[in-house]
Amino acid sequence: MTRITACIAALGLAATAAACSKSPQAPASTNTSSPTAASANADGSTLKATPPTPQSPINGQQPESLDIVLMISNAAAKYVNGVSPTYRFQVFNSAGTLAYDSGNVAAGGAGVTAHTVNAELEGDRPYTWQARAEVGNDVGPWSARANFVAPASTGYIRGNELYDPLVNGRTVGQLIGDVSWVPGVGIKLNSQLGYVQYQLPQTLEEGEFSILVTGMPANTKGGKTKLFAMGQGYDDIVTNDRRMTVEKRGDPPGIIAWRFITHDDQVDTEGSSERLFYNFQENQTYFWQATWRSNRFNLLIKEGGVDGRTVYNIGKNFKGRSYDPAPHVIYLGSPIGRSGEDGASVDRAIIRQVWVSGRPRPGFANR
Repeated sequence: MTRITACIAALGLAATAAACSKSPQAPASTNTSSPTAASANADGSTLKATPPTPQSPINGQQPESLDIVLMISNAAAKYVNGVSPTYRFQVFNSAGTLAYDSGNVAAGGAGVTAHTVNAELEGDRPYTWQARAEVGNDVGPWSARANFVAPASTGYIRGNELYDPLVNGRTVGQLIGDVSWVPGVGIKLNSQLGYVQYQLPQTLEEGEFSILVTGMPANTKGGKTKLFAMGQGYDDIVTNDRRMTVEKRGDPPGIIAWRFITHDDQVDTEGSSERLFYNFQENQTYFWQATWRSNRFNLLIKEGGVDGRTVYNIGKNFKGRSYDPAPHVIYLGSPIGRSGEDGASVDRAIIRQVWVSGRPRPGFANR
């Protein structure tokens, strides 16, 4: 028993001596070929890369096209070649609020990456932008911020979205009949025989149709005159089976009424509790917004513009399938139908900032 114990003690001493005789191990060498940093840098970046360099637009440039293309010189890897980063572009408004984020954009060739901003920025307003390289969850440093001025929008029709400012003597629609331009204010429907016509390339099944109106008194001509409307194709607007008509009647003056016909249902104003009188004033700006979403149609009117006082807000639910005209035709005012001039356009109304879209009305359309 004593001999066994002595042997175990001797083995322990030998192991201890062997351990003590070994030199301390050198720390593992840093892998300088890694494209990522071991921890975040002072600026929060974790990718070993230089910031990209903004090329255009810079120095307060104002692009002519509404399609704003941001262009950078690509970032360079500091420790490794062969890494293929993506790039993220961000645009900020004058208040420093993020107005657009591109998500991951594939790197371009020849050391340059370009990206078209997929958002409508507010025209004639200053913006700044930046970009950085990204590899997976690791991000490089942001570029210096460049600045530009957003181009003045002359309007567009894209898919099922329409924007027409009408304050610059131009339109993306078709002017028909007795209309004229009021510089800086909008398009004027001089009589019941004038209107503006648009056709959407794609049907807008849910969304809004909103406008700003001025120069319109309560007492205009016609008993069923329409301020704006839409329908299926170019059939008679009075009998069109996918029509939406919003009326500001002149006889009796100032009466508001509307009708909306979907695939399976029809809703409209009925009686004096829904066909309301309002004493419209020529010197006031009125915001009119028709919406059709989640099987409900609603008409909202505000005096004093988008942020003004609500003077009308009435809607109704409808049943069945959605609103689905094909083709989807939009009107400011209305063409003459079987009821003649009495049911055509509201005379003297001056209309601007037309917005038809599934998206909420943007701030740049509220001026």
